[in-house]
Amino acid sequence: MAGHSKFKNIQFRKGAQDKKRAKLFSKLAREITTAAKLGLPDPAMNPRLRTAIQAARAQNMPNDNIDRAIKKSQEAGGDNFEEVRYEGFGVAGVGVIVEALTDNRNRTASEVRSIFAKHGGNLGETGAVSFNFDRLGAIAFELDKATADEMLEAAIEAGGDDVETADDGHVVYCNPDELHQVGKALEDRFGEARTMQILWRSKTDVPIDEEAGEKLLRMIDALDELDDVQQVYANFDVSDDVLQKLTAA
Repeated sequence: MAGHSKFKNIQFRKGAQDKKRAKLFSKLAREITTAAKLGLPDPAMNPRLRTAIQAARAQNMPNDNIDRAIKKSQEAGGDNFEEVRYEGFGVAGVGVIVEALTDNRNRTASEVRSIFAKHGGNLGETGAVSFNFDRLGAIAFELDKATADEMLEAAIEAGGDDVETADDGHVVYCNPDELHQVGKALEDRFGEARTMQILWRSKTDVPIDEEAGEKLLRMIDALDELDDVQQVYANFDVSDDVLQKLTAA
């Protein structure tokens, strides 16, 4: 499945980075606050907020932190964050998409551009990379929720487009506009999803060796370290053995 190994690579790497709990919680809180401000502060009436809260709970973010982030959205004179997307290329021509929430576009653009340049990459124009990715809704369930055939059957009935099953669970892909409709149908059958999100999945991956992989992951690390950056996607493919070596703590 196109992009599957890339998705696993990025998720694996992000799992390692997410050990930095304080920074992770700050980013999750920013998304919760933004989602609540753009819509209603009630997750039952605000799909984006519901997704943000679900992502926070998947990372064991305390309920008090979640509640504070929602309340912050209602404060007069609070921060207003703008969604921005940067597209560029890393080593070996790997396409990279960076999604950010920022209150200062100039600062964020400068920081992102600097990291690309420092690690042998360069920023491109909007659309220079994203044409090689699909924008998809993704609903993830634990492996023991269903067999691969059961999940596939349920996904088709719910309006999903594709299913990937691996050792770490099931992922159902769908039209991003139908994420919550499909997600609700699946949760009614299998219980609460592990995560529900909108993401970028590559159509074709760039095979890279260990040396290029090390440089690329250093760049992704640096981008993840920026407070404004929420997600980083890249269309690279590296062997599991090399990935394990590069991401060893």
